[in-house]
Amino acid sequence: MLGNQKASTCHRAGPQAPQGQKLLYSGPCVEIGESVRGEDVYIIQSGCGEINDNLMELLIMINACKIASSSRVTAVIPCFPYARQDKKDKSRAPISAKLVANMLSVAGADHIITMDLHASQIQGFFDIPVDNLYAEPAVLQWIRENIAQWKNCIIVSPDAGGAKRVTSIADRLNVDFALIHKERKKANEVDRMVLVGDVKDRVAILVDDMADTCGTICHAADKLLSAGATKVYAILTHGIFSGPAISRINNAAFEAVVVTNTIPQEDKMRHCSKIQVIDISMILAEAIRRTHNGESVSYLFSHVPL
Repeated sequence: MLGNQKASTCHRAGPQAPQGQKLLYSGPCVEIGESVRGEDVYIIQSGCGEINDNLMELLIMINACKIASSSRVTAVIPCFPYARQDKKDKSRAPISAKLVANMLSVAGADHIITMDLHASQIQGFFDIPVDNLYAEPAVLQWIRENIAQWKNCIIVSPDAGGAKRVTSIADRLNVDFALIHKERKKANEVDRMVLVGDVKDRVAILVDDMADTCGTICHAADKLLSAGATKVYAILTHGIFSGPAISRINNAAFEAVVVTNTIPQEDKMRHCSKIQVIDISMILAEAIRRTHNGESVSYLFSHVPL
């Protein structure tokens, strides 16, 4: 939140259930500790961890501020929840990202600030302003500062869907790009990865917007090394790292797996020495400052704030 406003949250578990019976979880209760009347309120909550609890807590906080007469409520959501369910890709599948957008609007949010949406069309699910910030400027800065041979590197997308993101970074660094195409010959055959581009004797940098179980990027790293790459780095905006992700990264041949802190990574870093973090708090802070003062946010699409 902007200024000195405080919010306290508690989780009501209710009385103990009798033997053999279940009690329904009654969810988070939220109290705003100070007056927010007429204030410009910013609520920061990322879509990670206990995602449904966090989402519900965010909705209740937005509504609590709204009915406490705040002038504007902005939800700052570094990692947008359910962003991958953005289309109906099979029968009877939900479009959960649209549902989350509706819930935020109905709760009373006036503005959304988020980062690297899985599909930028999610902005169209809202009838309120959405600022989709990019981690790209911070990623470019990290590459230039931490990879000595970056001028001889090649930027690689682990799937065809990330080609636009990869070409943008490659153009800014003035280097080549490649992509990995997953090919399925028959319905019951395992995918075959086809590398499009020359990585021989180069440092390969895999770039993607998020990694969950890390199966794709670990297979991609093996493919790049077998094609002659000297080193392989992975740079991801949202490091979800669920299930076997950490053990896969530890066993893979990455020099480093670099993620932003849109999702807290302290616990993961204790279990995996290859994980490094790019801090994007300054980008979000500058976006909040510019929004509060009525300034343009577009500068942040291509620059890291000083």
